[in-house]
Amino acid sequence: MVVKRGGGSVIPIGFSCFFLIFVGFVSGIIPTTLDGPFTPVTVPLDERFRGHAVDLPSDDPRVRRTVKGFQPEQISISLSTTHDSIWVSWITGEYQIGDDIKPLNPHTVGSIVEYGKVKSLKTQTQKTEGYSLIYNQLYPFEGLQNYTSGIIHHVQLTGLSPDTIYYYRCGDPSIGAMSDVFRFKTMPVSGPKSYPRIGIVGDLGLTYNSTSTVSHLIKNHPDLLLLVGDATYANLYLTNGTGSDCYSCNHEIEEQVEGTTFAAYSSRFAFPSTESGSKSTMYYSFNAGGIHFLMLGGYTAYNKSSDQYKWLQSDLANVDREVTPWLIGVWHPPWYNTYVSHYKEVECMRVHAYERSNRVYNYTLDPCGPVHITVGDGGNREKMAIQHTDEPGNCPEPSTTPDSFMGGFCATNFTSGPAAGKFCWDRQPEYSAYRESSFGHGILEFHLDCIQKVKWCSSFENGVTKTVLNNHLRL
Repeated sequence: MVVKRGGGSVIPIGFSCFFLIFVGFVSGIIPTTLDGPFTPVTVPLDERFRGHAVDLPSDDPRVRRTVKGFQPEQISISLSTTHDSIWVSWITGEYQIGDDIKPLNPHTVGSIVEYGKVKSLKTQTQKTEGYSLIYNQLYPFEGLQNYTSGIIHHVQLTGLSPDTIYYYRCGDPSIGAMSDVFRFKTMPVSGPKSYPRIGIVGDLGLTYNSTSTVSHLIKNHPDLLLLVGDATYANLYLTNGTGSDCYSCNHEIEEQVEGTTFAAYSSRFAFPSTESGSKSTMYYSFNAGGIHFLMLGGYTAYNKSSDQYKWLQSDLANVDREVTPWLIGVWHPPWYNTYVSHYKEVECMRVHAYERSNRVYNYTLDPCGPVHITVGDGGNREKMAIQHTDEPGNCPEPSTTPDSFMGGFCATNFTSGPAAGKFCWDRQPEYSAYRESSFGHGILEFHLDCIQKVKWCSSFENGVTKTVLNNHLRL
């Protein structure tokens, strides 16, 4: 299962105070964050990492098109709001790039999923039909060409049994264009004793480092994958195929001439927006066992008069903490970040490295504050974040931190604490518990309703994965 967010940080939100436990046993006792806050740690840069990744070539077997005609490709599974429903998505037909393109007719081919609990799908098989669409990217500038997508299909399956393996194939049986048989496993029933194993990756990209991260992630056998930011890097290329660095923009935005944004993101992926009462693909919620996830949008309005804010109030008011004791909020731009890259950009509300905070609220250590985890380093081509704002000469000018999609410039100097009157600390801030520049992924494991283990797995080019920490969070 994959859940996507146009978002790179994961923030566990505690109903009461969180307790954070580090790896490393001292006299057989694991310390909790009641013993903290813990001394900030910065892991020295490992020179074995290739900080500037290179995209896979288009003819690489892992990315090139291997089907013909209207055979399904790019098949993916996404969660709905509860265990009994999932979305199946895929693409048929080829995209087109040119000055004079003719979009495909979405109704040319059907959107059918056949599924059941028997692998052969010859007995006890159900069939569900969905919908299809295309989208265009139009660029009326000399030297640039227009784009139109293949046909994108989305089918929602409902009435599924919990914690159950289903087999499925998708496509259009009337024209013999069906996929191979694949399988998925549904989430457990929502409740305080049932928890899936969750993988987390952000800013993944499509580089050689990305493939290493994916390989290591698969070996960790997650039940659910949270893709928490930069689901696409299409805007790093012009439509004529020329590479175009774009380090100041969020990649799903893809603003077009007429002001259209997020066209590819909203078309290619299925989201449980309607099921969770949201009016937008930019924010929604869902349950996975005893966890209620809030997938929030950092690039759409979030002030108190916004639809997102009102939706969040309503969603939280309807959460039953007896059923889902854990709340986890996910979005792309991190609230607390000590790297030069994107420093303080979200003061109005993505970093390619790993960082975990002590319990903090408003830049101040707070025993009842949430723990913030930034995982924006799946392996994309934008370079690894290796510079910290507290290092000599690295504190950015305040005027360089605004982001037009997050309300403009709002960052100010600290008003209290050791850095009062300054824009940056002169040492690793006390709210920053651990930071490491590396590519990799995270794993969340829940044990009962009061303990959560967090693992960060960094990926070396030679294929070795190391677990650099284990944290436990207790309610």
